[in-house]
Order: sequence, then C-alpha cells, then structure tokens
Amino acid sequence: MVVEEMQYKLFYIESICEDQALIESNIREVKISSPDYVGVSADDALKDFLQRIDHYKLQYQPLDEEKEDHLSFMKIYNTGEKVVVHKHEGHIQSRIVYYLMNIHVAPRSIYLTRHGESEHNVKGKIGGDSSLSNRGLEYRDALANYINGQNIPKLRVWTSWMKRTIETSSGIEAPQERWKSLNEIDAGVCEEMTYAEIKAKFPSDFEARDKNKLRYRYPRGESYQDLIARLEPVIMELERQTNVLVVAHQAILRCLLAYFMDNELDELPYVNVPLHNVIKLTPVAYGCKIEYIDLEIPSVNTHRGKPLVAGTIEDYPEQGAPRNGTSSANSDSSGFRVDDNSQNGHAAATVGGASDEVHVGAS
Repeated sequence: MVVEEMQYKLFYIESICEDQALIESNIREVKISSPDYVGVSADDALKDFLQRIDHYKLQYQPLDEEKEDHLSFMKIYNTGEKVVVHKHEGHIQSRIVYYLMNIHVAPRSIYLTRHGESEHNVKGKIGGDSSLSNRGLEYRDALANYINGQNIPKLRVWTSWMKRTIETSSGIEAPQERWKSLNEIDAGVCEEMTYAEIKAKFPSDFEARDKNKLRYRYPRGESYQDLIARLEPVIMELERQTNVLVVAHQAILRCLLAYFMDNELDELPYVNVPLHNVIKLTPVAYGCKIEYIDLEIPSVNTHRGKPLVAGTIEDYPEQGAPRNGTSSANSDSSGFRVDDNSQNGHAAATVGGASDEVHVGAS
C-alpha cells in the first residue's frame, strides 16, 4: 500500500447529511447545473439525483469507530451541525480539522473595500495613519448610503485600527469591530515615504522588493508572507460569519481576494484593488462570484504594477488596471493617476474559489 511504503499519515474525512432540506437545496444549487443535466428541468434533475443517492446508500460503508479504531478520521454531520474527530495526529491534520469546523454553506456575501482616499494617498506616501482627503470623505458618505440602502441582513463591519478605515465606516448603520490584524502592511523604515524617496534612500531594498515582492520584508517591517500568516484568524472568522463588510487596506485586501479567488501566490502582491470601489464576494458551488461596484468618487490610482526592470519607477507594463466606469485619467503632482469617473461601473465574474485583539462597538 502506497501509504505504508511512503510512510504517509492517512486522514479520512466523511460528510454525512441526513437533513432532507439540506440535500435538496444542495442538489438544486450545485448538481442541476452539471453537464449531466443539460436541458433537464430542475424537478426532474432533483428526482434523478435523489435516486442516485439511494443507489449510493446500497454500496456505501461508513467509517466505524469500533471496527476501524486504528484509523484517523473526521466525520461531519449536516454540514457542521455535529463533528466527530477520531485519533487525529500532527499539525497538518489539526489544521484540516480547524478549517473544516469553521466553514459553512449558508448563503452569504462578503463585501470588501479600501478606506477612502487618504491624505497620504494624495501625496504618494505609503503607510502611516493619515486621515481621509476631501474625496475620501465623499467616499465615506457614498459608501454609507450604498451599504445602508442594501438592507443587508445581520451585517457586521470590520475595520483596522487605522484612522482612515474607521473614518470610512463611520456612517454605516451596523455593529462594528476593530481588528489589529487588518492594519496595513508594516513598511518599517519606509513608512510615510514615497516610492521615489525609498528608491533614493534605499536603492538596494527598492530593487530587492521588485524582484521578490511576495517574500521581501521591509527593514523592521513585514512581507506579504507575514501578512498571510497574520490574516489566518481573520480568514477563519470570515468563513464562520454570515454577511460582513471589511474596510481595510490595499495589501490586506490583496491577501483576502487571493484567498477567495484562489490566485497563485506570486500573483498576490499585484492584485488590483482600486480605491472607492466595493467588491462583493458571494461564495457559490466550486468558486466565488465577484462583483465590482464603483461608487463614482474620483481618486488617485495607487496600484503599482510589476516593473519591466526591477528597481525602476517609470517602466511598467501598466500603472494599474482601469477602474470600472473610468472615462479619463490625469496625473497629479505625486505621479499617481487621478481617475475621473463619468458613469457607474459594475462588473461581475465567477472564479474558483494566532490570537487577535478585537474591539467591538456600535456604529
């Protein structure tokens, strides 16, 4: 047996569903869209698949805690209503159990948005804890109007500890939580500097980050890999929640989007997360539906694409993917592009999909 030859640790996962309503809901949401049922009505597909389940029952042998006492396994009843873990061992199996105990299949949406344009964004500075610019304040009001108008049931709002995210969420009528884990990537000695200043003062570091943006760690700061580890508790809690709006920062939302979109790790640091957009994620079977809602408030474009030559500022294949509804772009004094939106942009696509201090307060 391969497991014995290679000395692998085998861990079985068994999902048992006895709730007929859950079964029928799953069939209607997942199975009837499969190639097997092209051109078949939903009711006929449901009836056929229920017959398949009856056939499976005749052959299926469930794990038995007494007869198979030597095995490591996990049994999940009714998508998490009850969980039995038997003789799990090692770090990886513990992580699998932790993950599967936190996910659920209830319908929900996760809303992501960056803070409104900040004073540092306008000046081209990274990091820091600046307040919103005048356009950022406009976005604060537009975001509150949009979210409050959606009447999202059981919505919770999560922000970082930074002023710009707290200011952005201030008008939203929903319970709010402040997560230190949602703070922007720590740029260390480069905090509150422009890219031109970093290149002039730390040229070797500037080039090193361009060569390996995922793993490069700012001196006395963080790397994207550090962020991924920092955000694990946030992701697990997101998997447990119903509807959540996360108001955070560019690097943070890149990590969250990469997780839900199943991006390659090396693509993660270059995911485009434009200012003044709401990104709606709706988990669906085998993936995640993504919608970008542009709230039509102009802002600088802070997306820095991967340069053609490491260590340069000007030579990019793109300065940032155009925002939905963008009709023109002009440069301001910082070298960032300013998007002037003349129409509402809305796009949709379907893609494959440690402790923290939390402060809770009403909005």
